[in-house]
Amino acid sequence: MRIYEAGVGFKYTFGMDTTAPEESEKAPPMAPLSPLREPPTTKRGARTRAALVKAARKVFERDGYLDTRLADITKEARCAAGSFYTYFANKEEVLAAVLLEAQEDMLHPGMGRLQDTDDPYAVLEASNRAYLEAYKRNAKLMALLEQVAQVEPEFRKFRSQRTDAFIRRNARGITDLQARGVADREVDPMMASRALSGMVSVMAYNAFVLGERQEEGTPVDFEELVSTVTRLWANALRFPGHR
Repeated sequence: MRIYEAGVGFKYTFGMDTTAPEESEKAPPMAPLSPLREPPTTKRGARTRAALVKAARKVFERDGYLDTRLADITKEARCAAGSFYTYFANKEEVLAAVLLEAQEDMLHPGMGRLQDTDDPYAVLEASNRAYLEAYKRNAKLMALLEQVAQVEPEFRKFRSQRTDAFIRRNARGITDLQARGVADREVDPMMASRALSGMVSVMAYNAFVLGERQEEGTPVDFEELVSTVTRLWANALRFPGHR
């Protein structure tokens, strides 16, 4: 079973959400935090750890999680094999460090608060674009996450929690749109969020990880992808002018 990274994010739009921002906007981390050690206090230690994390990401993305060896990571980082254990106990820990370092770039920025004069469709399109750009930049890492989720239950649990947080955020955004008369009030916000977020995630995975081609054999056009998923979101929610 694939565990999807949720797609486009509405970020408490139109000022309708009463949840405190620090509670409602914070997504779960991409990896378990508990096993990670405290970061080194010396500059040399920080440089060595950073080199190991950078090397680990390169090797993981190149060889896959199952085939990566710690010796390959230390060789790529150009440090002694024993140095690895100063900072990480095993492969799972260094993977967690890789994911936590990458998570800021992979977090969806959301739509932000909208003013009455803002065009919901334009903001939705901008949000989809930001998500798909981040996914494309991190396509190799997203492919790695799919593999790890199948073999590491703890990572699968955290991935599921993170996805659920984004889906709930999107559902709040849909609720806000309904309250403003922009979205169909008869649709269930949570169900719609799961369906539409999953759609964007699958399309991103197919385009950027699997390299899905169009009928004529050319790569999927990025602008066409943004336009299509945005229109489908708007049509499904029956935006004005899309009903």
